Amino acid sequence: MSSDAAGIQTPAKRTVKHGPYPASEKKRSVCHSLSSRSIGLFKNDPGALYRENLTVLRRLVCQDTTTFRNVWTKRSKSPIEYEKGRIYFENYRCCYSSIALKPELLYELPKCSKLEKIEDALLCECPLGETLPRSSDHKPCLLALTANNWLYRLSAQTGALLESVYLSSQYKFRYLEWDVPQETMVIKSVQKKLVPMTRHALLCLAVFRVLPLTLLGMLEINKRVFGKSVVDAMISHGLLIVTHSMGLVRLYSLEHITEQFMLKKLVLGEKSEWNGTTGLVGEAPFGIPLNIQIKDCPPLLFEVSCLENAFQIGGFPYHYIITPKQKRQKGSYHICSLKDNKLAKNGVQFMECCSLESDWIYFHPDDSGRIVHVGPNQINVLKVDEAQGSQCQVVQDFAIAAKRENNVNAVTVTASGRVVKKRFKQLDDDPDQETFRIVEYEGELDLLAVIQTETEGKALIGLYDNQTGAVIKDIALAESWDVTYSQVLFFERDTIVHIEQELNSNFNCYVYKMTRDTTDEKEQQ
Repeated sequence: MSSDAAGIQTPAKRTVKHGPYPASEKKRSVCHSLSSRSIGLFKNDPGALYRENLTVLRRLVCQDTTTFRNVWTKRSKSPIEYEKGRIYFENYRCCYSSIALKPELLYELPKCSKLEKIEDALLCECPLGETLPRSSDHKPCLLALTANNWLYRLSAQTGALLESVYLSSQYKFRYLEWDVPQETMVIKSVQKKLVPMTRHALLCLAVFRVLPLTLLGMLEINKRVFGKSVVDAMISHGLLIVTHSMGLVRLYSLEHITEQFMLKKLVLGEKSEWNGTTGLVGEAPFGIPLNIQIKDCPPLLFEVSCLENAFQIGGFPYHYIITPKQKRQKGSYHICSLKDNKLAKNGVQFMECCSLESDWIYFHPDDSGRIVHVGPNQINVLKVDEAQGSQCQVVQDFAIAAKRENNVNAVTVTASGRVVKKRFKQLDDDPDQETFRIVEYEGELDLLAVIQTETEGKALIGLYDNQTGAVIKDIALAESWDVTYSQVLFFERDTIVHIEQELNSNFNCYVYKMTRDTTDEKEQQ
């Protein structure tokens, strides 16, 4: 499920005796919680019981006797996707549930041609506390975009077709993104090859409200309106984000564009006349007309110049993160106030490291407003502090450091037999040293899962408390971790899903499940 560049928001084994809770307290807390739940001491509402169940699960995961065991492996020649307990194979044609003790096949769609295959998809879950027009709207569904420009709404449990919308024959749509997660989505076309003096439309964006599926509008990004230097555009959190070739990012209000430039409101399934042609909106071959036509450049809300159009907004109060275009600033990240463009105090973050891959930075997905800065041998979790008058200050909340020997002795013998010892600094992503590869946040358990590689291709998942950074335990992966492969990992409740892409474009999926190792407990009895 794709993403865009400009966001409004990859020696000795370490042993941990105990996490933030003593072992006896863990056992006592879990037993006490389970006993209290069985006799109904919790509040009689689903939210309280659900939160208590997650507290129990977190304590179980953090216990020393809890391990994760590989229970399932599947290989594929096409990309593998994972989303909230569901693993998708063969371009979303086959769906497995990872919730059971071993993944089970949920459904398998009929085989189709390349023109009908699913290009991209989003998993949509129904909102709580709302009454929707159809019973199927209250169950999770998969919003799927096909290669021949159809948008399908499929049942997430059975794969049954619930709804279909034909987009257009004028553009090739390929990408699905959330504008506001679980509320509105954007379908983006591929960029057109522009012919001088004829066409100026670069790409097309279609915006829908989900559950019930409602068309908000379709619009073009035109170089005649936004300038010849436009290279890409996307919609996020109600903002039209337009990027330019010189590293300029500009933001416009989608609400203002809709109000000012919408020619006609369209309703899916209703009859409409457009440019002398009559048809049903969302049905082939009529599709969806371009009902938002931007004729003049809308009012500019914000612009910033940055390297490679890498631009993120987040935090509280709102700040943005960029790397300035100046060569001397390469490798650094600047954290600035969105309100007045002022650089925050201590807002220049630079992680000095000598490695093949650069460090990366992003706003924490836990909505705390914090910032996560990841390097090969250190992770800094930062927060924006408002206590310093009008200028905000970036301070370190906590740091996670890799355990390694930075300086190594090199012994050489000269021709005369004299032994010479030299000390040199190893690369920060040396395969024989502990190196951070991926940071995954498990929101329901409030844990940070840090994937770290060590010697001989071995990989560990270090679990850290998201609030304090305290190390809890290490989980060893059974499979080797080849640093030349593309690797992703998902940690969700009691399940770990590891997906790797080999150099020959084959894909492997490994599923780990939580299990209790009671050997030590039995030996102590």
